[in-house]
Amino acid sequence: MTLRILLIDDDEQLGEPLAAYVARFEMQLSHATRPSAGLALLRQGGFDAAILDVMLPEMDGFALCRTIRKESDIPLIMLTARGDVMDRVVGLELGADDYLPKPFEPRELVARLQTVLRRRQPPSSSPVPLAPTSQDGRLQFEGLTVDATTRSVLCLGQPLELTSTEFDLLHLLAREPGKVFHRDDILNQLRGHDADLYTRAVDIVVSRLRKKLEPLDAIKTLRNAGYALALRARNPGPPHV
Repeated sequence: MTLRILLIDDDEQLGEPLAAYVARFEMQLSHATRPSAGLALLRQGGFDAAILDVMLPEMDGFALCRTIRKESDIPLIMLTARGDVMDRVVGLELGADDYLPKPFEPRELVARLQTVLRRRQPPSSSPVPLAPTSQDGRLQFEGLTVDATTRSVLCLGQPLELTSTEFDLLHLLAREPGKVFHRDDILNQLRGHDADLYTRAVDIVVSRLRKKLEPLDAIKTLRNAGYALALRARNPGPPHV
């Protein structure tokens, strides 16, 4: 299956060679040099992930990321200036799933794309969850339901819009409620590789997730330790006869 990737970058020389490279990995790259053109393509649908440069005409990559996140939870990778940690922090706070400093190696970009795309696929075989589950496998808590099959969340009975990273973090915590996950453990499990790890990224995603889960006080912070799901598990009802 060929995956469709959208690159939004005003470097007109970047799209063609990058498209030729990612084609080796069953990816089809489309290139828009202006945010307005990129948004128009995204709104047509059919893309599996998008890559956004920070420095763009019309609007910068942060404003573009914010606009996309109002409409879609498509995986997003930000291209940032080398060594500029604030670019990475701001991008993650706005909902980006990953970042890559410029200049970059195409193989690393492919690896990061594969990682964020893999998060969107339901696992073929998952560990047996320790939280009580309903008959259809959902993790259920007081005020919260997490469904790994459909990658959906109900908070106080209402659907919750999460990015792929936010969902994966919540599902990780929900599978073992009360267990404390260290930041490095979370990064390793969510990213799938050890390149360019920095623990501030976890704090940012947790902060975003907490705000979306309000008024539930769902995630507990243990100083110098990590994070845990603090909700009480709700026992699943009896099976329907």
